[in-house]
Amino acid sequence: MNIRGLIGAAAFLLTACAAPSKSESVGGPIVRAPAGAVQGANEGALRVFKGIPFAAPPTGPARWRPPSPAPHWHGVRQARDYGPACPQLRARMNSVYASDIGAIAEDCLSLNIWTPANARNAPVFVWIYGGALTSGASKEMLYDGARLASRGVVVVSINYRVGVLGFLAHSELSAEAPTGVSGNYGLLDQIEALRWIKRNIGAFGGDASNVTIAGESAGGLSVMYLMAAPDARGLFAKAIAQSAYMISAPTLRESRHGLPSAEESGARLLAALNAPSIAALREMDALALVEAVAGKGYAPLPTVDGRVVPRQIVEALDRGEQAPVPLIAGFNSGEIRTLTVLAPPAPESAGAYEAAIRERYGALADTFLRLYPSANMQESIYAATRDGLYGWTAERLAKKQTTRGAPAYLYLFDHGYPAAEAAGLHAFHAAELPYVFGNLERTPPHWPRIEATAHERRFSDAMIAYWTSFARSGVPSADGEADWPAYGSNGAYMRFADRPQAESDLYPGMYALFEEVVCRRRASGDAPWHWNHGLASPQVPATPCPQ
Repeated sequence: MNIRGLIGAAAFLLTACAAPSKSESVGGPIVRAPAGAVQGANEGALRVFKGIPFAAPPTGPARWRPPSPAPHWHGVRQARDYGPACPQLRARMNSVYASDIGAIAEDCLSLNIWTPANARNAPVFVWIYGGALTSGASKEMLYDGARLASRGVVVVSINYRVGVLGFLAHSELSAEAPTGVSGNYGLLDQIEALRWIKRNIGAFGGDASNVTIAGESAGGLSVMYLMAAPDARGLFAKAIAQSAYMISAPTLRESRHGLPSAEESGARLLAALNAPSIAALREMDALALVEAVAGKGYAPLPTVDGRVVPRQIVEALDRGEQAPVPLIAGFNSGEIRTLTVLAPPAPESAGAYEAAIRERYGALADTFLRLYPSANMQESIYAATRDGLYGWTAERLAKKQTTRGAPAYLYLFDHGYPAAEAAGLHAFHAAELPYVFGNLERTPPHWPRIEATAHERRFSDAMIAYWTSFARSGVPSADGEADWPAYGSNGAYMRFADRPQAESDLYPGMYALFEEVVCRRRASGDAPWHWNHGLASPQVPATPCPQ
């Protein structure tokens, strides 16, 4: 480093570590970070900063390009309000998950920080929202980081591009890119946010060398891809994947695993939109484009491009190419109760159910029917769909991370509360989020209401303790609660039911069945391994996988 760099670094350390002056405290705390000075708000013992840009606006010619760092700003930037959500369709208002995400705009790449007022080298917890890669926003009320931050961690939530703006691949985009690939812009946004955090979080009291990435559903999927992404290596030290799903992804230029190439899907979309070129789409208003894409059969997915995503996640894990970091992975017992669109309809009779399974699963049918019997077809359909998507994924992550030499902690969220039970939604998809964030009273309007009783609050406090202690040390623990053993060789896991309870051998036989099915499909190469389980399964290849 030259003398100018040394002087600049010294000046930064002095300003970043200095306590705010009295005048600054009156108007709100000011932090002078390398990116620029920001003024937030005091919330009790916390300092909160919202809507800080981590990348330049991805608008105009920058649409469908990797993010570039936000330019340094001069003066003090106000950081008291969330930034706009990235362009997306608003959720149906009768959905359990629908909430107020505020303004929507293409200039959306911002992040929010909750930090203890006296934080110095505190662990950093980075939250990546879910929403099937089509929706989501860091403003969602479930993700308020105050209660987590009150446990001594710096909490960061980020926005990233979703839908067609976040994941479109097309030959024109690949041709114009210096890397020769396209797609995965949403993942690149997440990586850029992590780079911003590495450069700036020390000014907010965080330890840039102790960052935990965490996410649920599509956020958990993102965590897996970040674990395998070369560009994300070294930007985080731990990972939490809640209800992740290890589905097959399209390849950039080749049709594989029953999926068209990502560039072919992009070409089909342009044809459906009657768009002659990418340039024509760049001229469209972002929200108008999102609305036009709806109903055209486009599904945003990460793309195996050989660079950002080098290969399928299952293959990366088999090869041990993922980051060797401590991991928490788990899922919910009632995942499909609010995601019934993923479950095939029940046939007219138990006999029809059994016949369909035998036709599809062949020699594996007896095992399938033992795990998912016809006696209660609807419950079996829900359970098989859950396990094929979420259960197998969580346990595979725990197994492969253990093999990689890093500690892995598996969980099953099996907690019920009166309103959810009355609605038939025991431990539904995302039901753990109010407990992990401590936001029992901040659920969306149609979410089954949680009464913040002493019991529910204690349960939430236990989950907060496990999550924040893991962010701190890589070992989840909670005073007065059960010890959470690592997955190890005996398949240990934590069952979050009425109270946290350590158990082993989660859903015996579940993992082995779906690992065999996925292995056979991968070998045959003609079918994806994601939504198509149980009654929705194509015929499973008959050739067993090598033991």
